[in-house]
Amino acid sequence: MSEVELPDAHELEEHAARGFTRRVAVTTAIYAVVLAIASLGGNNAMKEMLLAQQQSSDQWAFYQAKVIREHLYRAQAMLAESARPDSDVARAFKAEAQRYGAEKKEIEAEAKKLEQLRDAYQKRDPYFDYAEVFLQIAIVTASVSILAKSRTLFGFSLVIAILGVLYAVNGFTLALHLPILHGSH
Repeated sequence: MSEVELPDAHELEEHAARGFTRRVAVTTAIYAVVLAIASLGGNNAMKEMLLAQQQSSDQWAFYQAKVIREHLYRAQAMLAESARPDSDVARAFKAEAQRYGAEKKEIEAEAKKLEQLRDAYQKRDPYFDYAEVFLQIAIVTASVSILAKSRTLFGFSLVIAILGVLYAVNGFTLALHLPILHGSH
């Protein structure tokens, strides 16, 4: 009968450790990819929020200019009417005041729409922030699990990474509203 050579226990342990290290390294790379996506989502949410705020502010300034012109034309119509009640000048000033009044309503609606857009992006941003934090913690914990050869730490990194992924997904979808991230809103 031929002899069967059994592997050395130390070799088996070393092979298992290499396999564990590879799995953790691949998983950590996946964490980093998701972190990059969450970071991109957060940056885009912040840019879109700031852009909508700027556009809204521009619209409100435009609105204010229309209000001022409306009042000026209304005052000029009143002066012209006091001098000659049925004058064409008074009617023209009234017509201009009405035109500015109608235009300002459209501008106001656009400004409010931009404010709603800003608010929507503002609600997304904290989810991306927390996603980034959880994913960074997961990466560090996974790295430490390799050094400590600890499957428990690796399991903890998986749980933290899942939280990070859920926060990132929620940043894109706003499927859940977590009041703690939005203050008293």
